[in-house]
Amino acid sequence: MRYKISKRFEQGREVSERCAAVMQMFGVTAERLGEKSFGVDCELEIEEGSVVYITGPSGAGKSVLLRELEECTPAWERVNLDEIQPASEKAVIDCVDGDIVQGLRLLSDAGLSDVFCVVEKCGNLSEGQRYRLRLAMALGRGKKYVFADEFCSTLDRITASVISYNVQRYAKRSGVTFVLASSHEDILIDLLPDVVVVKELCGETRIVYKDGKR
Repeated sequence: MRYKISKRFEQGREVSERCAAVMQMFGVTAERLGEKSFGVDCELEIEEGSVVYITGPSGAGKSVLLRELEECTPAWERVNLDEIQPASEKAVIDCVDGDIVQGLRLLSDAGLSDVFCVVEKCGNLSEGQRYRLRLAMALGRGKKYVFADEFCSTLDRITASVISYNVQRYAKRSGVTFVLASSHEDILIDLLPDVVVVKELCGETRIVYKDGKR
């Protein structure tokens, strides 16, 4: 499927007395500040079962691009990790859809295979464990597209690499498409994304396809 994203956001703002003083120091007028805009412009092709990784420095517009791609996808075909919040009083295994075997497999794909964690209440999990549970729950929804901003950003880097490897294997096995965003580049070797979108602070967007054909 081909996506064409073109959107601009005006950055209007009120200027305080201190801001006005700083602007005067650097020769920035209120008119120039009002003209400044932020946007995303790119065209990319995403095939079924692909892993798309949006990366770049903080503030470059990764989250904006991910949100625009999500909005181009039918609501009934997608799930976003940010929308999933496990109930604190439930056990981990009770939060994942499917029978016990399916639930255990999904938890394993998300890096939660320890039996003590599987039967633990969600409210007792660490932040990193909760993130992995949310990933397992997203996979259990059976949607065609999974969106995740700040992908694996809260995990230690070894765990992040393991989850990245599992995600790319899951995508190829199931045909589920993952659209992920993060500033971390250390997981690229394990994630092996089919499409890498690099957002620069200057506004430039670079797209690299793994097969190099586009």
